[in-house]
Amino acid sequence: MSEALKGHVLVVDDDPALLKVLSALLTQAGLTPHPASNAKDALAQLARRPIDVVLSDVRMPGMSGMELLTEVGRGWPDVPVLLMTAHGTVPLAVEAMKAGAADFVLKPFDREELLFSLRKALLHASQDPEPTRGTGKAPDGLDSLLMGASRAMTEVKTLLVKAAQGTATVLLRGESGTGKELAARALHENSPRRAGPFVKLHCAALPDTLLESELFGYEKGAFTGAATRKPGRVELAHGGTLFLDEIGDVSPAVQVKLLRVLQEREFERLGGTQTVKVDVRFVAATHQPLEDGVRRGTFREDLFYRLNVVPLWLPTLRERPEDIGPLARHFLDVHAKSNGRPPFTLSEDGLRALQAQPWPGNVRQLQNFLERLVVLSDGPVLGGADVARELARQPGLTPPPPAAAAPLPPPASDSVTLESRRKDVEKEALVDALKRSGDNRTLAARLLGVSRRTLYNKLEEHGLL
Repeated sequence: MSEALKGHVLVVDDDPALLKVLSALLTQAGLTPHPASNAKDALAQLARRPIDVVLSDVRMPGMSGMELLTEVGRGWPDVPVLLMTAHGTVPLAVEAMKAGAADFVLKPFDREELLFSLRKALLHASQDPEPTRGTGKAPDGLDSLLMGASRAMTEVKTLLVKAAQGTATVLLRGESGTGKELAARALHENSPRRAGPFVKLHCAALPDTLLESELFGYEKGAFTGAATRKPGRVELAHGGTLFLDEIGDVSPAVQVKLLRVLQEREFERLGGTQTVKVDVRFVAATHQPLEDGVRRGTFREDLFYRLNVVPLWLPTLRERPEDIGPLARHFLDVHAKSNGRPPFTLSEDGLRALQAQPWPGNVRQLQNFLERLVVLSDGPVLGGADVARELARQPGLTPPPPAAAAPLPPPASDSVTLESRRKDVEKEALVDALKRSGDNRTLAARLLGVSRRTLYNKLEEHGLL
């Protein structure tokens, strides 16, 4: 790998010699390693410093790498985890992927292959993180996956149940935050394939070369760093469901190979000549108008028709305001428990204030907003004033107009600039978020609506680290 890497990697292994070797290797590649001899130490480091990727052994005394993966997913959902094992098999890889691992590395590892996997994880981590990360086990029941009793959601759930019983490819469409991944999981969990793996791949997070290897895997020697054969996501999903998120971002070159596997259910790994046949149910999702891509020539028409066998549109929150109440009560319960707060209830005027909003980020934005409300409010009843206070801090949302506009204070001196005022306000917001979160950096980042990496950058910029 000639391209230098940047980022903080938490390396977890109970072998001191291997920790030393890995730390030296990562340092040479431009990364900043943070060694931890066990999972407990790893979790402590995650709580106090910025980490971009976790690289952990699977078999360790005490908490295993798989258990650490679960804990990282709960507390730091935006931090990808790579697992290392000397017992690499497809079943173990499936288990790791279902549990939320970004990738797995076989021991003894090859330097270039390890850096290749880290680069993929760093690229994925640089994307805007989802508010939560799946643990591989979806809740039982369609209603627990897709909440809402509105006519729009009832129609969606009816179509999902029908589509789940077949094997036809499903294309999930809708704005960002409408729940397309949850719909994909609902399809899988309500299908005859529910006992098989549910494997997902975010197509927009990786460039062509990495996306192709992620999809189809590779043979030993296929490229610099390919020290062993490695199965791709298509192969890992055999007997189950493969969810391709943001399919509209796939390049024409990869589209050709996707078309073949959709048509024939077969492919070759990178660098290989053996044809691999798979039994996979494909579910794709996009927020983009693929028809426009077909007209522009950026998206293959034949691939579009292969994907669009069963189209399903996820309604926006604006189209189902009657579902905001049940969703709000559910998220309040979830976030109160996860943040160690007593139960919260929502008053009628609080509910009306929520229902009056456009929610451009849909359910995802509502969920994040309610978590901030739980953390920053005294409770136990959340009223219209509580909602209005937090709405005023949220871009894209509309707080009610103030009773009277307060006059601006005079400048302290003629040298006060807009930039200096901006920095003062930004620092004040950072200090306030740290205070309200009890110095929990992950929670502070959520309160501010930024990634942990952005939070640490801002803290360093303002001398608050």
